[in-house]
Amino acid sequence: MTMKKTYLFIAIAGISCALISCGQKDAGKQDTTDKKVDLSSLPETDQKLIKQANDYFGVLPDSAVNPKNIGNAEKNELGKALYYDARLSKSGVISCNSCHNLASYGVDNLPTSPGHKWRFGDRNSPTSLNAALHNMQFWDGRAADVEEQAKGPILNPGEMATPHEEFAVKRIASIPEYQNWFKVAFPGETNPITYNNIANAIGSFERTLLTPSRFDEYMKGDANALTNVEKKGMETFINAGCITCHMGPVVGGNMYQKFGVKKDYWTLTGSKRHDEGRSAITKNDADKYFFKVPSLRNVAHTYPYFHDGSVWSLKKAIAIMGELQLDKKFTDEELTNIEAFLISMTGELPESAKTLPVLPASSETTSIPEFN
Repeated sequence: MTMKKTYLFIAIAGISCALISCGQKDAGKQDTTDKKVDLSSLPETDQKLIKQANDYFGVLPDSAVNPKNIGNAEKNELGKALYYDARLSKSGVISCNSCHNLASYGVDNLPTSPGHKWRFGDRNSPTSLNAALHNMQFWDGRAADVEEQAKGPILNPGEMATPHEEFAVKRIASIPEYQNWFKVAFPGETNPITYNNIANAIGSFERTLLTPSRFDEYMKGDANALTNVEKKGMETFINAGCITCHMGPVVGGNMYQKFGVKKDYWTLTGSKRHDEGRSAITKNDADKYFFKVPSLRNVAHTYPYFHDGSVWSLKKAIAIMGELQLDKKFTDEELTNIEAFLISMTGELPESAKTLPVLPASSETTSIPEFN
């Protein structure tokens, strides 16, 4: 496909960027301004920037509700226990938290994560924080939501390696405290311990993992929430065209884009493996090197960057994206300002992520770990 046809494809399909941005400055603009915010008392420059920021981003919502999986306190706590419970893996060693460590902002800070038999996977583990607000899950978008995503790693032979759904269900059902917990979390169900409900509980917990930040306070009208450098970074981020792909409440997570609009991504990232991205799922050559646009919230903590964890420096990642997606070389000052702006999106961990659960004890019938 020629470059000209690539741009036409992007415009028609409405799919977009990889870590920082791509082309047109006004593409995907959305009006999510909170009409109740009174900006009249603020300096004119802040009024303009806050209005502009709300047009593109909007404030992080207070909740991430799935109408098909309504949460409750018991389900959330059950999901938290299952998120940390390595007994969902064949070896009894790997849990969701192993790769999406909540103590380090939902990632393991490794290029790719070790799975069953300590073999490393092919792609970087994205953060689980705010993931419930994404329009799709995994770098290639093969899961629609966090509930569907939770099912994947458990059965993946390279990750948790549980051989089949019934294996996981039987092991969890062998634990008396889990039997009672599922009954309370899923009232009215005759046999509440199912593979779907394991995923629903984990998904319900993950929907509590939202991290509002100073960035949101600024957009609510607190002109002092950001420094002048951070505000300059926001202006540069918007005006350079980064918002073409990194928009919405999680500043990404809602579209696909080719990684390397202007040149092959591995020329700047040094990637050893040329991952073809979404095309492996769709079997469509037009999707080659397209990935889900990641969220930039908490990005200062979710290194290393890109789908293969090939870059460790946030400032370097910004510079690479400027060249790959915008054909632009940011100045040192612009890089410093954009980096400062992105750091302002670091939020406080939610209460649900600040404590470890006490996991229920196994019983005599709980299957023993298998390492083969």
